[in-house]
Amino acid sequence: MNMKKALIVLACFAGTAARAEISDNVVRVGVLNDISGVFQDTNGMGSVEAARMAAEDFAGGGKNIKVEIVYADHQNKADVGVAIARKWLDVEGVDAIVDVPNSSVGLALNELLRNSRMTFLASSTASSDLTGKACSPNTIQWVNDTWATGNTTASAMMAQGGKDWYFVTVDYALGKGIEAEASKYIEAHGGKVLGSAKHPLGTSDFASFLLQAQSSKAQVIGLANAGGDTINAVKQAAEFGIQQSGQKLVAFLMLIQDVHGMGLKVAQGLQLMEAFYWDMNDDTRAFAKRFAARPGMNGKMPSSNHAGVYAATMAYLNAVAAKGSDNAKDVVPQMKTFSGKDKLFGDITIRQDGRVVHPLFLYEVKKPEESKYPWDYYKLISSVPGDKAFRPQAEGGCSLVK
Repeated sequence: MNMKKALIVLACFAGTAARAEISDNVVRVGVLNDISGVFQDTNGMGSVEAARMAAEDFAGGGKNIKVEIVYADHQNKADVGVAIARKWLDVEGVDAIVDVPNSSVGLALNELLRNSRMTFLASSTASSDLTGKACSPNTIQWVNDTWATGNTTASAMMAQGGKDWYFVTVDYALGKGIEAEASKYIEAHGGKVLGSAKHPLGTSDFASFLLQAQSSKAQVIGLANAGGDTINAVKQAAEFGIQQSGQKLVAFLMLIQDVHGMGLKVAQGLQLMEAFYWDMNDDTRAFAKRFAARPGMNGKMPSSNHAGVYAATMAYLNAVAAKGSDNAKDVVPQMKTFSGKDKLFGDITIRQDGRVVHPLFLYEVKKPEESKYPWDYYKLISSVPGDKAFRPQAEGGCSLVK
């Protein structure tokens, strides 16, 4: 197995005293994601840099706590992800895993780490089961999930008159979850789902799927996929003139790197829900400027997943400092006591089911002539407060909720 791994040691070493509660006298955070596949731009090495930024900003937490950041590529395979996590847990003394795009990998890790000493910071794992029927005392879920994506996006499109839908869906847990949640909302609010075409992860040719969607005459074609799959589907939809013929195209999980990859000429008019946008306010712009200057970033702006890695890692390290322990049994309950302002995500609360609640924002991709500077891609349509954006805790079926 090819695993890319690096570490940095960040601390104020003068007078450092060993703390018995911190295993190996160092807190190790492992960034586990897709470094070489469809999520390499939205996650990849950018997530590693975001975690490193959090460790640097933590600066020992006022207690001279040493932090190491390691990373590995799960290759979008659950067995590979589990093997890496098991080695990190049993051999290499890693205390928390962060990021993990790909719901199949995330759900497998969720079970592996349940009741272990390791914390799972699922900042890019979109399955809402993580805070529902599969909830774990070791897991905190940041940024987005399939319930929020499906419900809020479907609601926004139906408010614009999109009643009849056809889905183009990636054939694994992520896509199926988004389609299921959106379909439930659509049908409960007087709409119809006319059909669905399933495609494998990493598909390059969407012609047959898009032609099925086009021939359905659905008012809205919903892309229940992510990363390179979304980019390829949108590009080919533009070639077929789908939006020009009157059908609306909505991407359920499209991030700013995806827009950058396809260009505004192709992406213009698309609507999408995001938890973070680099150009939202002074705090997000300051973070983005630092991120863009990191090694290997070459001026690229951070995605909401990158921001989630930073925020989740920082919240975890602050909880470690507060408890003087890196054991999930101590850290996760401490994290769940937080309610307040996060620099990147605004007002947040961490619920007992592990869901981090924060606002979501509906954006429309700008036309080329509306963009005034590099990465100026979104215009805000509306905002959804956290208590409306995510599934009510009582409806998730999480066994941790009393």
